[in-house]
Amino acid sequence: MALLSCENIALGYDGDTIVSDLTFEVKSGNYLCIVGENGSGKSTLLKTMLHLIPPISGRIHFGDGVQQNEVGYLPQQTIVQKDFPASVWEVVLSGCVNRLGLRPFYRKEEKKLALKSMERMDIPDLAKHSYRDLSGGQQQRVLLARALCATRKLLILDEPVAGLDPKATLDMYSLIEKLNNEGLTIIMISHDITAATQYASHILHIGNSQPLFFGETKDYLESDIGKLYVHMQGGVS
Repeated sequence: MALLSCENIALGYDGDTIVSDLTFEVKSGNYLCIVGENGSGKSTLLKTMLHLIPPISGRIHFGDGVQQNEVGYLPQQTIVQKDFPASVWEVVLSGCVNRLGLRPFYRKEEKKLALKSMERMDIPDLAKHSYRDLSGGQQQRVLLARALCATRKLLILDEPVAGLDPKATLDMYSLIEKLNNEGLTIIMISHDITAATQYASHILHIGNSQPLFFGETKDYLESDIGKLYVHMQGGVS
């Protein structure tokens, strides 16, 4: 069953369409990478999936019991956010806020979930550290742990390795692959076509105001647009 279905959607702002006629679905256990040139609508698509902005037309539907407020989301960080003066524990625990309802406090189960998420990211020893004092790779682990607190099924990532050094980048890809192998469905924007085709089970390529490809990675690598894009980006052949 599909966790997420997008049916004939058009994306954009203030009535200006960036992408139109976009139809695809993400099933449980998939690892979908969204690729395309800058300005092609990738981040707009993620924000539309999350209902942060409405589609111009079409329909987006969550399935398999997934609620809109149960999706883990790791956005791109701003400079201000990187300097956020809170402890690692506070940042991770805030990922449980949608579970509180009308309660003004966290219960034992939320705190247990936050600790488990930190353990999955191998950062429990950083709990008392200030978030602003961490390296870029450590901050991304913290934010990924925060996102894990919000979901059991679907994780949406917007360029999770942007600005990271090569080692931290490889570590982040390994963590995301591990989460996918544990059963978490992944949707990720990536400018790294080599990593996208190495890790993802499916590729969505958008550009020129239209979807250019959606399907399994092995088929993307054999497609004309896949071969051209990989060559242009200097990725694997």
